[in-house]
Amino acid sequence: MNKDIIYIDVEDDITAIIGKIKASHDKIVALVPPKRIGVFQSAVNLRLLARTAENSHKHLVLITNNQALIALSAIAKIPIAKNLQSKPEIAEIAALEIDEGEDVIDGSQLPVGELERTADIIPEADIVNETIETMDIESDIPKQIKPTSKMNPKSNVKVPDFSLFRKRLFLGGLLLPFIIGFFVWAILYAPYAKIIITAKTSSVDISKALKLGGTVATDVTKNIVQTIVKQAKKDISVDFTATGTKDLGVKASGSIMIRNCDLPSEFTLASGTQFTNSSGQVYVSTASVSVPGFTGPSSSCTFAGDTAGKASVNVQAVASGDTYNNEVANVIYTIGDSVVAAANVDAIGIAMTGGTTRIATVVKAEDIQKAGQALVDLSTDSYKQQLIGQFTNGESVIPESFAVDRAAAVSVPAVGEEAVGGKAKLTSATTFSITAIAKSELELFLKDVLNKQIGTNKNQRMYEDGIDKITLSGYLKTDTSSSVNIATSGTVGPNIDPASIKEEVKGMQFGDIQILLGRIQGVSNVDTKFSYFWVNTVPNDSSKIDVELVLQNE
Repeated sequence: MNKDIIYIDVEDDITAIIGKIKASHDKIVALVPPKRIGVFQSAVNLRLLARTAENSHKHLVLITNNQALIALSAIAKIPIAKNLQSKPEIAEIAALEIDEGEDVIDGSQLPVGELERTADIIPEADIVNETIETMDIESDIPKQIKPTSKMNPKSNVKVPDFSLFRKRLFLGGLLLPFIIGFFVWAILYAPYAKIIITAKTSSVDISKALKLGGTVATDVTKNIVQTIVKQAKKDISVDFTATGTKDLGVKASGSIMIRNCDLPSEFTLASGTQFTNSSGQVYVSTASVSVPGFTGPSSSCTFAGDTAGKASVNVQAVASGDTYNNEVANVIYTIGDSVVAAANVDAIGIAMTGGTTRIATVVKAEDIQKAGQALVDLSTDSYKQQLIGQFTNGESVIPESFAVDRAAAVSVPAVGEEAVGGKAKLTSATTFSITAIAKSELELFLKDVLNKQIGTNKNQRMYEDGIDKITLSGYLKTDTSSSVNIATSGTVGPNIDPASIKEEVKGMQFGDIQILLGRIQGVSNVDTKFSYFWVNTVPNDSSKIDVELVLQNE
């Protein structure tokens, strides 16, 4: 028959030893005590061990050569073996030696104290006789008999102090409710137990590429996750210096007469028709003009004659400056109209006046191009942080998804316009955006991976899905889609349900709890802490039981 050998440490208490006996699966349990027998020097403890073995239907054997322990084990009827190979047997109790001599007390052998106590004891009859002999019976005067030194005087009768009794009774009445209340509290309310279970867990690495679906619902099977986009719109501007120059003086103006000696029908010259003189100066009409056809034969038509069709139109120089002033009258101009230019039609102008010159600083295209680059180079970190701060529900932000969309920049003043003091500003309506994923959406993917890892193993469960340490990287955006990679690690371990543990340990003691919970796969240690020293049993109220899981990651 197999036997279980249990080596006892000096630090082990009786409860721990009882727990080890109960936890043994063999019928024979051999206890090997330490050199310092410790808890085994108590006969009460040995009786408890014997009773535990009897209740557990096991045979208990002590392996020892200690004579004191052998004597105590004989009282508790526990078999003793000198070593693990010898046959155990119950030690005999030594018989008392009986003195067959006479029960005679030798006074000379009594202690001095005993002799002293017996020295002054005089028989009462001798004391009475001595008193009678000293009485004077011939005297007529009554004489009080004085107690002799050899007679014990009678002690005075004490009268009970009822006032002290009443005080004690009153104080007892006051203290009684408190005492009763304390016992009620100590029995009904004070008991509390905390079960600390240390379990070994393992990490599961999670890495997955997800497609960002925008407002599309999350689909774990297709790796599509719903996203949240935050936007902010702001006009971003940059100041720049205009470097162009331009004559912004008054344009010269006057009038031109169109004379027709070729076209019999009336024709119209549109507003803006150019007229160029021999010096290359160009003037444009400020309004359209209708020129009548000539009358009479064309051979006799002259521009100065009455038969020519004539009409006048106001014109102004194409540019400002006093160089367009022309005091000479009757200057011939070429008409910038292809139809009229090929016909026998001319234009004669009168004096052009009013033109002035004023050179000013204006904005040129190169200035705007340079300012536009400065606008792009402006830092956008503050806007990025503002958008990230709008996610307040634990969302995981994708930093690389931050985007800046700039509308066409507008310059004030515009190109060619005067910039007073050379100062100008370029402004662009800008939209900032960033993408994040809700915590609940990511947990769907993490739990899916961990549940697949656990599979059908009912003895394992998930403890942490890794959402608190998840990282998002590798953001990629194309014209049609965008994606991101997620990475974290979850934790799986023994399937321990605190609620069911509370129900199972109700009414149990320390050792029983260790045996029960220690059998769970993955549990490395079980400890029970009670609220007070008089509490050694787990309450039957679940609200007074706390189960704490201590996870040890392998």
